[in-house]
Amino acid sequence: MSEKILLVDDDANILDGYRRSLSREFLMETAMGGPQALKLVTGNGPYAVVVSDMRMPEMDGIQLLSRIKAHSPDTVRIILTGNADMDVAVHAINEGNIFRFLNKPCDKEQMAKTLTAALLQYRLVTAERHLLEQTLSGTIQVLTDVLSLVNPAAFSRAERARRYIHHIVTSMKLGNPWQYEVAAMMSQLGCVTLAPETIEAVYGGEPLSPNEQARMTRIPVSPMGCFRKFRG
Repeated sequence: MSEKILLVDDDANILDGYRRSLSREFLMETAMGGPQALKLVTGNGPYAVVVSDMRMPEMDGIQLLSRIKAHSPDTVRIILTGNADMDVAVHAINEGNIFRFLNKPCDKEQMAKTLTAALLQYRLVTAERHLLEQTLSGTIQVLTDVLSLVNPAAFSRAERARRYIHHIVTSMKLGNPWQYEVAAMMSQLGCVTLAPETIEAVYGGEPLSPNEQARMTRIPVSPMGCFRKFRG
């Protein structure tokens, strides 16, 4: 996927200047103000980097980048302002987890150097996340495959839960969908301590013996919730 950069300012001349001087080096888009930037982020994202002016009408740079962080946490965020004010810089960094703070006017060389560093940061963050997703998800899948041999009934329901969760998360466009799917796959781990006939009895709505009921009560809450959801 292309590593797009979004420049946000309420001054069209500034945006045109950066676009002319930097478009040969970077894949750039521009937005006139915060509301337009948010529309682009939600409809045309993700963006690897967003550079926003601090002082804009309707929505300032801190507000914009904080909302972008909530929608796209991997996006690297940079504040550009004409106010060389340390309090503003500290507030921007604390509120929006800002990567860099630049003063206007910012020349082409400084901007290019900052954008290059921001892209490297974006690649680092996304590479770590992808590695974590693939490694953890793969490990959990192997674990659940092994455990399914011990208790096929329980873990077939875990797989059903994973498919339902995948559909819901995709429909709601939630971030980090792998976390929800891993949780669904792990939801039946407590069942490994139960005999297969006990699990079948629970899913079939059949009465349990006192010993079986005692074992059931020792299972973690999350598997119990899945039992109640899928029984019958």
